[in-house]
Amino acid sequence: MRAFRIAYDGRPYYGFQRQPDVPTVEDTILDACRGLGICETDDLPEGYAAAGRTDAGVSALAQTVAFDCPDWCTPRALNAELPGTIRAWAAADVADDFHARHLPSRRAYVYDLYAPTEAFDDGQATAAFDALCGEHDFHNLTPDDHGTVRTVDGDLTRDGDFLLVHVEAGGFARELVRRLVSVVQSVGSGAAPLSRVDDVLGPGHLQGPDGVPAAPPTPLVLTAVDYPGVEFEVDTEAADSAVGAFREQALADRIGWRVGARIRDGIDAE
Repeated sequence: MRAFRIAYDGRPYYGFQRQPDVPTVEDTILDACRGLGICETDDLPEGYAAAGRTDAGVSALAQTVAFDCPDWCTPRALNAELPGTIRAWAAADVADDFHARHLPSRRAYVYDLYAPTEAFDDGQATAAFDALCGEHDFHNLTPDDHGTVRTVDGDLTRDGDFLLVHVEAGGFARELVRRLVSVVQSVGSGAAPLSRVDDVLGPGHLQGPDGVPAAPPTPLVLTAVDYPGVEFEVDTEAADSAVGAFREQALADRIGWRVGARIRDGIDAE
């Protein structure tokens, strides 16, 4: 059994998990496995499991998939069948009973929240985030109706106009990170008082206009999935390929932003 670290730009995909008739990250990885002859059409590789199911538009640095495969199946071999938006970059040999989803001791995400300091109170945002950390029933921050009690930790760091929201836990309920970010944003922007956190964590069910919407998915990245006793070895060639692919994407995004800003500014000037 071998586990692989997978990085991907989630924006072109309808989430990680397989779905009929729309492109997903998992479908693309499984197509690569079939292209390499590791499994047959419509079958999964023996022992296959993934660490998590990121939502549509969410990206990853360290998504983890594991399955039985020949020794020659390295990250660079997988990359030969994968598009540039999905790159394998490290691997580890693991026990036959390894399960990528059930065994992580920690998962971590980072959300790049656009929050210019002239319109945002970092102190209030930090107070809201700190109050949300710890063990709570997050039933108002997920559409799940079970498994809502979680222990969450993390911190906020300022990077120019962005506030980086670092969140980690053993596991996350659906949309928990994005809804947590939504609460932090509303308090930091002054749209809601700090007491909003008490309402969110209270026993009552917040619905309709009182509910907590999920923040947009594209600024969210799965940055770490830790397994006790498992050491991943970086495949240098595969990692270089990943760095090059994502550098090109970052440049394209930067150029696109400048073009959009130029058009915006031109219209404003009229």
